[in-house]
Order: sequence, then C-alpha cells, then structure tokens
Amino acid sequence: MTFLDTSIIVQAPPARVWEVLTDFAAYPDWNPFILSVSGRLEEGARLEVRIKPPEQSPMTFRPRLLAVKPGRELRWLGRVALPGLFDGEHAFEIEGLDGRHSRLRQSERFSGLLPRLMSGKLMGPTRSGFEAMNRALKTRAESAVVPDSPDAEPHFPS
Repeated sequence: MTFLDTSIIVQAPPARVWEVLTDFAAYPDWNPFILSVSGRLEEGARLEVRIKPPEQSPMTFRPRLLAVKPGRELRWLGRVALPGLFDGEHAFEIEGLDGRHSRLRQSERFSGLLPRLMSGKLMGPTRSGFEAMNRALKTRAESAVVPDSPDAEPHFPS
C-alpha cells in the first residue's frame, strides 16, 4: 500500500472550503488537477472524474462516494479494472482551525498490484497535482472573503 498526503491552510471557514470543493460545475474554471466531476453528491453514488496529473495524460474514472460529510469530509474509492489491481481511496478532509481558517487535507491510499509496480512514476506527478489543486482551491476560497474590518466575520458574496 502507498499513501500520499498533502495539506494547506486556507483563510476561510470550513463551510466556504466545502462550497468550493463541492461546486463541481466550476472545476474547469479553477482546478488544474481535477478537470471535471459529475454525479450526485451522496454516499454510495458513482461520480465521473477526469484528472490530469502534471506531465501525464488525462484519465477518467468512475469512483464510488464513500463519505459525504458537509464541511468536513469527501471521500471516494476508484478502481482500475478488477478489485485488487489498482484501487485508490481519495479523501478531502476539512478541519476548522478557528472562525476564519481551515486546514484542507487531500490524501490518497493506493493499493493493489499496479501501484507497487508504478510507485515512482505515479507518486511524483500525483503529489504535484494534489498540491496544485490545494493552492488553487485556497486562492478561490480566499478570494470570496471580504471582511469589513479586521475583527469582522468573513463575508461571502452570493
């Protein structure tokens, strides 16, 4: 098993990070790694996800949603061909740090025969893709925060 883990601090509350993360229709506007997502946002549903790791060809897969916990967690399990050949459990976890900051953690647990054989080739571009997405999500989530004063609560335009 191989585990990849990244995180970033976002100057926005968890609700705003969740809003950006789950606005799949807007992904083409800002997301450099996950190019598109379609499907119902509910546990057990299948999504269609198209990703493009840096310096790799785009790929599309159909993971099943394992967890949808608004403001806290989005997790899915994707497979290539047969179970045990290449499985990836992808997770986004949002932790509120205070009223104005959140930590976004994006991770994936790879298992099966192929990840062991392709570990070096797979991990570098995938980590770069996660980090690029994290930075882009941070920028998008923070761009809507317009406090009226240093002590004001964040304001999100409708």
